[in-house]
Parts: sequence; C-alpha cells; structure tokens
Amino acid sequence: MAYDLQLSNVYKTYDNGTPAVIDFNIDVNKGEFIAFLGPSGCGKSTTLRMISGFETVTSGDLMIRGKRVNDQLPEKRPTSMIFQNYALFPHMNVRQNVRFGLEVKNMPRAEADGKVDQILEKLGLSDIAEMPTSRLSGGQRQRIALARSLVVEPDILLLDEPLGALDANLRKSIQNELKLLQRDLGITFVFVTHAQSEALALSDRIVVMNAGKVEQISPPRELYTQPRSQFVARFIGSNTILPGTVKGAKDGIVILDTAFGPLAGANRGQSDANVGREMSIVLPAEAVDLVPADVDEAEMRASFGSNTIPCTVESLQIVGHIMHMVVRFSDGQTINIEGHVDKYRNRIKAGGSAFVAWRSASATVIDH
Repeated sequence: MAYDLQLSNVYKTYDNGTPAVIDFNIDVNKGEFIAFLGPSGCGKSTTLRMISGFETVTSGDLMIRGKRVNDQLPEKRPTSMIFQNYALFPHMNVRQNVRFGLEVKNMPRAEADGKVDQILEKLGLSDIAEMPTSRLSGGQRQRIALARSLVVEPDILLLDEPLGALDANLRKSIQNELKLLQRDLGITFVFVTHAQSEALALSDRIVVMNAGKVEQISPPRELYTQPRSQFVARFIGSNTILPGTVKGAKDGIVILDTAFGPLAGANRGQSDANVGREMSIVLPAEAVDLVPADVDEAEMRASFGSNTIPCTVESLQIVGHIMHMVVRFSDGQTINIEGHVDKYRNRIKAGGSAFVAWRSASATVIDH
C-alpha cells in the first residue's frame, strides 16, 4: 500500500546544532485529516515546512505517494500550502489570485479559467471574483487562499494555522466548512494548530509534539481519554494526575499505592507495571463521578471499588444544563468536575463533603 505521506526517522537540525525535529515517524493514508498540535516552538511548523520543501530535511526519508522528495523543490512537489497570513497578492483581484498557481504551471488560459470558475463556485466566491483582495473580510480572504491552493489539485494540502487570524465565531464557521470540503474532495490535509479544540474537532488523527519530539499519534477521542505520557496528560483536556507506586496488576488493571490509598486504572499503553515502579493515574474529567458523602459505603464500593477520594466541594456554578464544580482534596489539590445539572442538583452543595469516584477502566495508568 502506498501512503500519501510518509516521514521515516526525519530529523531537522539547524546550523548551530539546535535540534528542531527529532526522529519523526508517521504514515498518512490518502484522504486523512492530520493535525500537528503542540506548544509554540515544539517543531510542528518546521515539520510542515519540511513536507512543503521550504525547509530542508537533515536526515531521514520524506515520501509522497511512494516517491522520496527530500531534495525536490517546493514547486515540484504535489503539495499546496496555506499560511496564517494567507499571502495573497494585494494588487490582484480574487480571480487573479486564484489563477496564479495555474499560470506558474503554464496551464493554457482557457483551461485555467475553467478550473478557477469551478473552485470559485464551490467556495462561494463567484460574486466577488473581480474584487481586489484588500477590500475583503478575513473569512473571504481565508476562502480565497483555500481556493488558490486547491485549484492546482494537490495531493496534499498543508495548512499552517490558517484560522488563527479569525474571530471566534468566524473561526468555528470556517472549521465546519473546511472539514466538509476535505471530505468532499478526498484530499489529504495536514493542519498545524496550537488550539486543542480545533485539532479535536477537525482531525482524523492528532500528532502531539513537544520539544521537537512526537509524544503521541492517536485519533482525537483516544488522545483525549487515553494519554500515553505525562506531557499529553497535562496538555490535552482537563485531567487529574495522581502519582503512586505499583502495588499489583491483573487483567490490564494496575493498582497504585497513592497518598489517598490504593487507586486503580487501565494499563492501555502496556507499560511494564512491576511492583514498586512509580506510575501515575490519569483521570479525565468525563470519567469522574462526584458522590454525596451520605451514600452507603457498600453501594459506592460496588460501583467504584477502592477508587474513591474524600473531598470538599468548594464551589458550584450552573451554566445552561451543565453544573461546574470545584472540589478540594485533603492535600490541598483542587480539580474541576462537570456534569448534567439534573444529576447533581439537590445532591451536592457548596461547602459540603463528597467523594470523587471513578471506575478503573475509565482511568489510564502511565509512566511517572
């Protein structure tokens, strides 16, 4: 099987010896939507620029549809790239901007105009085709940049934080359009963002990067619920992390000795869970139940085993149908819990006592 994109042991080291990307490996199927996610300076944009040809690969293999392209010029690669500032030509109107890439490829004018008309209609830009780009809104300019990149019919579309300059409402609208367009065209998208919500909403798989290294590559839900490292657990979502040492393991469930007693979670990463090893339980916000203090202990243990921690409810806030609760453990640590208001109304009170509880299979045990 030929992948649309493959990076095998790819490194990028700058002339001063600073590593920017360290041993990057991924196989991307045709039509996948891949997001690179991580903090500023983690190497995600550098990786995107290596794929496009605007950065050189220090070592490793970069393949597009089975062909090694390490030394191929950007204009010779079957890729298009959209930058955060869109890089539109202000002296050209919409049609001229969109046609530019086809002119670079020396496509006959009549054929080029036909392709431009098609993509303008698909993206709802036909009515403003003759307008200068300087007079258009941010959303319109974003669509023009998208049209200019797609009209050349790339195998892979590269997007470097293309929604960063848009306001929140417009950003959400363009996100929806982008995903629908990608599904319709069946083109592979590689998308760089520092916004978790964007990556989780749009992508088929997310590559989480940190300090030049890939921490985890997973579908959004798996990444959110089953982090494989301390960095991912802290970076993605709203997780509570409880350190401890391994007390025992059985059937994929690991029991840790913690400051709150024996607590358990699933060993999804198949880590070595030897007795005495330091590990941590990662508890996603969605896995947590807040149990009133007056619930029968036998009933609570039947549902959650030993996975209960006494707490004090610091505050409650209802937003729509969701109740937001802040609770404090005996060691001073506070965590946020959310749940449907009907589940907790009249059962949990600010200032009262309760138990944070979870089922072992809903938590993940990772290396400490």
